[in-house]
This record gives sequence, structure tokens and C-alpha cells, in this order.
Amino acid sequence: MRRRIILALIILILGSGVAFFVYKTEPKLNKNFETQKAFFKKFPFRLGLDLSGGSHLIYKADVGAVESSEVGSSMDALRDVIERRVNLFGVSEPVVQVQRGGFISGGEEQLIVDLPGVTDVKQAIDMIGKTPFLEFKIEAPKDVPQTATIDKDGKVNLDIGSQFIATELTGRYLQKATLEFDQNTREPKVSLQFNDVGTKLFAQITKTNVGKMVAIYLDGAPVSTPVVREEIPNGQAVISGSFTPTEAKLLVGRLNSGALPVPITLLSTQTIGATLGESAVKAGVKAAILGFLLVAIFLILWYRLPGLIAVLALSFYTAILLAIFKLLPVTLTAAGIGGFIISLGMAVDANVLIFERMKEEIRKGSNIHDGIHAGFKRAWTSVRDSNTSSIITSIILFWLGTPLIKGFALTFGLGVLVSMFSAITVSRIFLFALGIDKTNKFTKFLFSSGITRT
Repeated sequence: MRRRIILALIILILGSGVAFFVYKTEPKLNKNFETQKAFFKKFPFRLGLDLSGGSHLIYKADVGAVESSEVGSSMDALRDVIERRVNLFGVSEPVVQVQRGGFISGGEEQLIVDLPGVTDVKQAIDMIGKTPFLEFKIEAPKDVPQTATIDKDGKVNLDIGSQFIATELTGRYLQKATLEFDQNTREPKVSLQFNDVGTKLFAQITKTNVGKMVAIYLDGAPVSTPVVREEIPNGQAVISGSFTPTEAKLLVGRLNSGALPVPITLLSTQTIGATLGESAVKAGVKAAILGFLLVAIFLILWYRLPGLIAVLALSFYTAILLAIFKLLPVTLTAAGIGGFIISLGMAVDANVLIFERMKEEIRKGSNIHDGIHAGFKRAWTSVRDSNTSSIITSIILFWLGTPLIKGFALTFGLGVLVSMFSAITVSRIFLFALGIDKTNKFTKFLFSSGITRT
């Protein structure tokens, strides 16, 4: 008995401490947030684009030079590159998703980029647009016609672009770039190392073009046209030109952050203001508080003393889950808040199952202590199965869903796990800590259900 009381007190202290942590680390709750220790300022809630505001960018991907069978993988590679690029700027949980060519996108392959907290559209564009598009081209066959222009003096100028044709080797296969200096001229140059696929492609290009030029293009412009002397099987290429050390260093950084596998063009931009996000947050918080209060009133009026215990357990569940959201951290969206509220319902469902089984045992003549024990034992199978199925569903949604669905699945899955612990463990400890063994009219009333006296 004493051990159960001590455990109940520990849970109360732990729950109070966690709730205090949530309060201290949230500027919307703590009026003294800016004047407190730096430790508490590290854990504010991370809000998604729909709650915090930010930039919404839509890009068109030019996949005209990509084989139809490779479009999907090229777009996935593009998404990964852009995601890596914006992560370098410390953007909180950017959402980068591919929209395949269809009715909605007008048949175009599009890339949708959401940058929470970035309200400067120019800054958002710079994060992405400064990433170079790297490609390798070979000399066109002699029978391929070349384009030319005639200037006002009658001089014929061949279009250098018509002298080369594209290959499959692009920045998609780049592993890393490094800054080097020529041993003779001390001019800066950029050394490229390709991955396994890129190494094979580069080896094939150099093998079949010995004695010919291979042009290296950045963002559609040739920067180097070296002549291939021999096959290069190690997957190493060099970009040389009239670079300054600063320019070469900047190019290396941009290439390492991700050379675009296909060129992109900005189609539209949208800035979501903080006002809209703030109203969405207030609406979500209001819904959560109202839902919790209504549930608490129902539990206390219908299940009486066990209902009161369940409300304490739900308060513990709420504090723990909010702290987890801060510590992981989890980026909260409107869908994520919805997942949190639904998981609250799952916690209530578990308590209802337990209390109904408990009530049945007491009606059969069991004393309060045995009724509590039997109620938890009988309800465990149902609680376990229902929560397990919910967790499996959340895992599938997180694995296969879109970023919006993933936000819902993550908060819902975490909520179900924590609610399962609060319903089975916390409620059980509190009920046994009460030390009620005898069954009389008063205790029977406390452990009965309904609004009227039983």
C-alpha cells in the first residue's frame, strides 16, 4: 500500500514538473519567456507553414531531356537535393514534395516547396535558385547541322551550344566537389567525384570520346571544354576556368549542397502571413482545451471517482505528450493538432473500457480492490488490440503518406502510445493508491456510473 502511494506521489511530482517545463518553454504561455534562462528558450513548439506562416513556392521541372522511364527518379533526386539545400539554411522542417504531371499541374512536373518561418520570398528563392545545374555534353557528330548568327559586320559566329549534345551525366550523380589549385599556374579549379553510377557514365563518355572535347555546363552555360586524352575510370573530373578563389569556393559549396539533376523554373510564390497562422493556432488550442474540458466533465459525472482519476491521468498524458513534441522536436501543423486531439479520444476510450469492466465485477459482488484488479485485467486485451491497430495505421500513414498526412500520423501515433501508458499504468496506480477495499453504500456509489444515485 505504501509503495503504491509513493508511486502515485512520484507520478504527481513528475507530471507537475513536465507541465512546468511545457509552461516555461512556451512564449505564448510564459510572459517572462524572454527574461528567463537560455535553457528554456531552446524548446519552443515548432510550427508548420500553416500555423507559423512562411513561403510557398512552386517550381516547374524541365524533364524534356530525361527519358520517360527516368522522370520519376529524377524528380525524387531533385526533391532530395532541394531539401538538402534548404536544410543548410536552418529552416525548421521544410516540406519539399513532387507533384507529378497530371490534371492538377497541367501535365507539368512540379516541385512544391514550403518554408515555415521564411516570409522573405527573395530569401526563399535564393535558397533554391542559387543551386547550380551541372551537366556534361559531348561533341555533336559532324553530320549534325550547327546554328550560327551573322553580326552587323557580316561575320559568321557559330553557336557553341549547337556543337555539343547532352549526355546522361548530370549533377544528379555528383558525390562531392573539392577546391584545388593548379600546381603550375596556381589557378583555382574544382575537382568533382561521382558516385558509382556517375563513375560508370563518365568512364563510358571519356572512353568513346578520346581526342574530343567534353563540355561541362553550369546553369546552361559552358564553363570548361577540356579535350579527353584517355579514358578516366575513377569518376574524377575537373572544372577549370577563369575562377577567382572566392568564386571557386562558392561553386564548391553550392555543388556539395546539391547540383540540380534537372533545371527548374519558378512558377509562383505565396507568402502566408503570421496573422493567419496565429488564428489557426488559437483555433486549434481552443478546440483542444474545450475538448479536454468536455471529456473531463463527462468522466467525472458519469464515472465519479474513477472518472476523476482518469482526468488526472489525462492531464499527465497531455503534459508528457506536449513535452515530447518539444524535445524531439515535432513540427506541429493543423493536421498534427487534429492527430493529438484524436489520440486524446483513444485515451478516454481505454478508460471507459476499464471502468465498465470494473463496474461489472463490483456488481457481481467483488470488493472494490478485486473489482479494480479484475477490471484492468479483463479490459487489457481490448485496449491492447485497439491501440495496436491504431499504431500500425499511423506507421503506414507516416511511411506512405504526404507531408500533411505524416504530420497527422506522427502526433496521432505518439499520442496513442502515451495514452496507452496513462490509461493502463497511471490510472491503475492512482486507483490502488486510494486503498479502498471495503464495499459499502458510499464506496459503491463512488465506483458506480451514471448521473443518478445507484
